[in-house]
Amino acid sequence: MSLAAWEAIVDAAGVAAPLETALPIGVRPRQLSIRTLLVGMLLCQADDRPGHLTRVHQALLGLSVDDQHRLGVIAGWRAGPHTLTYRQTERTFGLVTDLLAAGAEAGCPSDALAHVVDALMEASIPERYNQASSSLAIDWTDTETWATPPPKGTTGADPDASWGHRNGGATTTELFYGYHTQFATMVREEHGPAIPELARRLLLTACHIDPPRAFVAVLARMHHIGIILGDLLSDSGYAHRLATAWALPLRQLGARLVTDLHPADRGPKGTHAGAILANGNLFCPATPPVLLSIAPLAPGADKAAIAAHDTTTAEAARYKLGRISADDADGYHRVQCPAAAGKLRCPLRPESMTLALDRPEVLKAPEHPPCCCTQQTITVPPSVNAKTAQKHDYPGAAWRGSYTRRSAAERTNATIKDPATTDTGRGWCRLMGLTSITLFLTCAMAVRNGRIVEAFEARQIDADRRAAAGRPPRTRKRRRRTIDELIDSA
Repeated sequence: MSLAAWEAIVDAAGVAAPLETALPIGVRPRQLSIRTLLVGMLLCQADDRPGHLTRVHQALLGLSVDDQHRLGVIAGWRAGPHTLTYRQTERTFGLVTDLLAAGAEAGCPSDALAHVVDALMEASIPERYNQASSSLAIDWTDTETWATPPPKGTTGADPDASWGHRNGGATTTELFYGYHTQFATMVREEHGPAIPELARRLLLTACHIDPPRAFVAVLARMHHIGIILGDLLSDSGYAHRLATAWALPLRQLGARLVTDLHPADRGPKGTHAGAILANGNLFCPATPPVLLSIAPLAPGADKAAIAAHDTTTAEAARYKLGRISADDADGYHRVQCPAAAGKLRCPLRPESMTLALDRPEVLKAPEHPPCCCTQQTITVPPSVNAKTAQKHDYPGAAWRGSYTRRSAAERTNATIKDPATTDTGRGWCRLMGLTSITLFLTCAMAVRNGRIVEAFEARQIDADRRAAAGRPPRTRKRRRRTIDELIDSA
């Protein structure tokens, strides 16, 4: 992308002028404006440079003479033209971070910093893709600080950093010293066309802050400025939290959750009006226990295992109480007995016994039928399955097909840890404090969004060209061969 594109992002964000006005006025005007500083940070990341102020200074000095004059990198002083110095770059950046750090809670960004990050991230998304999808994949990753980890019970050079855990392998975790970084990545709608997987929001917090609880405020700000929240895809790290900290606030914002349940939340978890609570749904009291404890399909399952799993989940859906109304203003809705809905045969519902024999039949009805069996419908309050209820039946085929979109979040994490481009590992940013790292990380993600758009549109052009020529679309080469395939090919 060109210099004009980075300037357009800064101007579209509209944060430079308010910050400039809020900064203190010294005896002599500052040569480096905040607008030029932000442009220099974007240029620094676009050139795959580390997040160092010296690299920002070098990026600005690498511009053409005309651009340097226009941006104030070369300014006219009484003694003649003066080129921006590193000390001036450091001074302006220090003033900005001090301003944005004011009033922040320990380990969290201030309201001013959150506004700047949201504006820059939104400005990095081209207007043609703003309404491309309302679905978001959410995940967090580790961001290690440059500061040396302090001994236990002491404070390190980075006042905002803290100890956290990250995945060290398939089944292990390891400690690191720094921050948790969360991204909300745009993904296609369930049955919609492909879109560029752009990071729409970013949040950096200290590791002692609960990531899901902190990210609710980010999504609430999106809702309040008119951005529609559709499907929200997240892993079990978000699902096992308290309902009041994640699921309930997001449903109140209009979001539809597609979540991998934590193992502790799977299976039967009590009853409501006699109906069994399991995997986010209400089931008939006569549901076979094996259908209430279905685990998600194992990774790499073959076609036979997939077919068997889909058959089992479809059988479980026959015993599920069916929703017959949408949520009202207070979150209440009504559900109906599966036999009354014509999904299974039950002697307590004589009319259901006339259904076809291909439907499952309740062989042993409860001796003392509960309310869900005797009433036509029952009311379900929002407190029932508050943490586990979601858009699709877990872990059925529809849920699995929708949840696969969450891999976009993993790709977002991977793109900022790619040694070939932007590697945000330890040493990438040698500044201390949450505010400084957040600003550089925001610029890195804005650059990343630009690259994703360019790559996506290049693929679209190639696909259109191949279609016009009557050639099939490109497909990914299969890189894995099973043992059976190797034996068969021998």
